[in-house]
Amino acid sequence: MELPDLKDDPYLKVVRPLVEAYLAFWRADNRHIRSLRLTPSQFDVIATLGDTDGMTCSELSAATLTTKGTLTGVLDRLEAKGLIRRDEVAGDRRCIRIRLTDKGDALFRKAFAAHIAFLRPYFEQALTQKEADQLCRLLVRIRDSFEQDRR
Repeated sequence: MELPDLKDDPYLKVVRPLVEAYLAFWRADNRHIRSLRLTPSQFDVIATLGDTDGMTCSELSAATLTTKGTLTGVLDRLEAKGLIRRDEVAGDRRCIRIRLTDKGDALFRKAFAAHIAFLRPYFEQALTQKEADQLCRLLVRIRDSFEQDRR
């Protein structure tokens, strides 16, 4: 197969800036989360559980960016810190509901607010609100296009 002329391919031109933007975001995001004395996976779980009545492990796995294999260890460490508790679900001994403790909820309120305040200026200096809405729609379309291959 002959290599096509890709110099002016509009889709290929998106790949590098998309990856570079993601990596720049990821570095700043991780640095700030770690300054809060959390790992990104721990922060993800706490942020997802915040303002909820808890979730089962399956629900939590589906709602976070944390893989099922990583989730158990993350939950063990959060429980050891007194930030979450595991409650049995009435009528189903196999099912456990994960909830934030009072200490976990206080951390959620403090850390989540701090993280939003940290991230917001990056987006505000780069995008108007209208552009942010448009970019969100476009990124979801790109994600969905790639997700179709997994179905």
